[in-house]
Amino acid sequence: QVQLVESGGGSVQAGGSLRLSCAASGYTYGTGCMGWFRQAPGKEREGVAAIVTGAGSTYYADSVEGRFTISQDNAKKTLYLQMNSLKPEDTAMYYCAAGPYPSPLAPLLPANYQYWGQGTQVTVSS
Repeated sequence: QVQLVESGGGSVQAGGSLRLSCAASGYTYGTGCMGWFRQAPGKEREGVAAIVTGAGSTYYADSVEGRFTISQDNAKKTLYLQMNSLKPEDTAMYYCAAGPYPSPLAPLLPANYQYWGQGTQVTVSS
């Protein structure tokens, strides 16, 4: 049974930084992709960043490229999302997800991910 537990969300002012963590249990690193997604009220869930856990290849949404960094600690089975230069439009519930595909054609598509965490709230004030 794969379990994903996010932490690190909070409230910050625009321009600030946060680091999200996702602790994974029951998931075998190196066999698929993990990603961060977000969903704001009234909006669809969107992909933010993804990483192929074996090769380490990363993917980012255009809206966060250059500001967010996804990384992994295989030994700790933990996924991270470093978020810098935060903007009010980054406000959302952030979810960690894991999927079985080593390199999906659409790494930021939520439908490609099988396991989801419960989410952590990020609020950015102007």
